[in-house]
Amino acid sequence: MAPSTSLAQSILEWLQAGYPEGIPPKDRIPLVALLRRKLTEAQVREIAIGAALAELSDETSDQVISTEEISAQIADVTSESASDSDIARVAAVLTAAGWPLADFDSPRGSAS
Repeated sequence: MAPSTSLAQSILEWLQAGYPEGIPPKDRIPLVALLRRKLTEAQVREIAIGAALAELSDETSDQVISTEEISAQIADVTSESASDSDIARVAAVLTAAGWPLADFDSPRGSAS
């Protein structure tokens, strides 16, 4: 099941607030690790697609972003693991932007 539009939109808004200049490459893998703690792979992919579209598109550009480009970018970040210190660094950035990390502290499917 995909996240509700409001959940997906909220996560994308937190990402934009935490990373107004875009998500730096060094933070992409830890970010996916944080999302995986609570969301399914399909949900993580949906959020990643939204983030990739936001980063790759420019309102003043007529550039077309292919599905293959988005898929390749998502595959790059979802196939690697992150260190605990990288996850903590990204969590700190998102917490400062109002990310409700308490909701993401326990693994998906566990009792909160």
